[in-house]
Amino acid sequence: MRISTDMLFWVQQKRWLLIALALGVVLYFIVPSPSGLSVEAYHILIIILMTLILIIKEPIPLPAIALQLIFWQVIIGGSTPNEVGSYFMNDAVFFIMGSLMLAVAIVSQGLDKRLALGIIRLTGNKTWRIVSGFTAISAILSSFMGPHMVTAMLLPVALTLIRFASKDKRTHPGLTAALLFSIAYGATVGSIGSPSGGGRNVIMMNYWIEFGSGSLNYVDWIKMVYPMVLIEIPLTILIIMKTFPSELKILDTAVRRLSVEVARGGKTSLQELFSVALFIAVLAGWIMLSEEYGLGSIALIGVFLFLAFGLVTWKDLSSNVNWGVILLFGSTISIGVQMKNTGAAAWLAEILVNFLSGVIPNIDVLRAIVSVGLSGVMSNLLSSSATVAVAGPVVLNLGGDPILLGLASVIASAFGYFTAVAAPACTIIYSSGLVKASDFLQAGWKMAIMSVSALLLLALLWWPLFR
Repeated sequence: MRISTDMLFWVQQKRWLLIALALGVVLYFIVPSPSGLSVEAYHILIIILMTLILIIKEPIPLPAIALQLIFWQVIIGGSTPNEVGSYFMNDAVFFIMGSLMLAVAIVSQGLDKRLALGIIRLTGNKTWRIVSGFTAISAILSSFMGPHMVTAMLLPVALTLIRFASKDKRTHPGLTAALLFSIAYGATVGSIGSPSGGGRNVIMMNYWIEFGSGSLNYVDWIKMVYPMVLIEIPLTILIIMKTFPSELKILDTAVRRLSVEVARGGKTSLQELFSVALFIAVLAGWIMLSEEYGLGSIALIGVFLFLAFGLVTWKDLSSNVNWGVILLFGSTISIGVQMKNTGAAAWLAEILVNFLSGVIPNIDVLRAIVSVGLSGVMSNLLSSSATVAVAGPVVLNLGGDPILLGLASVIASAFGYFTAVAAPACTIIYSSGLVKASDFLQAGWKMAIMSVSALLLLALLWWPLFR
């Protein structure tokens, strides 16, 4: 009886895993491949469909989903183990691994509270100015450090301010939401600003090379995209303050308590200053040397120096780096390339174009809508990186300028404002337990309209100057 009960419980918990597997079996053994699609490409699409179900419902951990992506490619996808494994040994994966390690190294130095106090010294103690400072700094830092890293650094500081403002964290829900969303949305907005702003950016750069579409260097990416970040920062501040009006207009008590806490830690040490200088050197390397040596190699050199100078221990890195994310990136890149190699991406692109061409006769407008719409919708169901990994090959097969369409798709994949799982920064602040799922919907639709409008302005007025 106990075994039967446990089995029923397991089936209930893993029902979406079983559904995905059952669907895969039916499609593989019973349903023939559609006309115009090779068997190999059909099998790749089966794997992707199963994976999408698992990512959306998450009946198993994301690293396990990454593992199934790997072995299904070998078992039914027609790839060899060495072929799949080769995609883990590329610059995109090295960059993700290196940036996650650098994030741990920086956070371990305890610079978060000093950074917060520095922000407050610039903004003053008025709530709207503090929210503005957190939004702007989150955006600027995430452009070069990644949103997960920035959010992880600033969340404890925001929680400290909330705690200092009131003994009960839930006493001021408007203040709490404003501070937390200033970090999450600021980091998400800024993450498009440079190639090192997020894994999705590097995935698209890797696709450009794999597809023979050319590429953008580090500086050109910033030139083409950063104006949008600068436009969005003040608009994001306005949306947050209007959506989550704070009960407290001045945080003088909280600021004083934070100042005292930072003062107890003593003056900034030489080790902390050296850590900052080392990260700036890595950033300079990304800007000046990435075309020759790659973003990943430079990131790993930075990690090596942090270890060599004793600024972080390997125990800290091995314990705090999310190795599952690295596994997921490698596996999604491999399936994306297989979509291209088997013709699955081209087939899907053709289907989308033919389906929408009757409604949208202008092919350039159609391509733009597909690249932005597909990524924007998927980003609120999947992670932004998974969105680019799956949608990227389709977008690059639409025809037109692959650089501009790829950029539009990457930017739109950052519009994951509606759910807590859509963006790493949103997931991290949701994990605090102080914001509700409804809060994301309340602010998300405003952020989406603003972001789509800003992207439209960028594409129509700014990008023509570069292409």
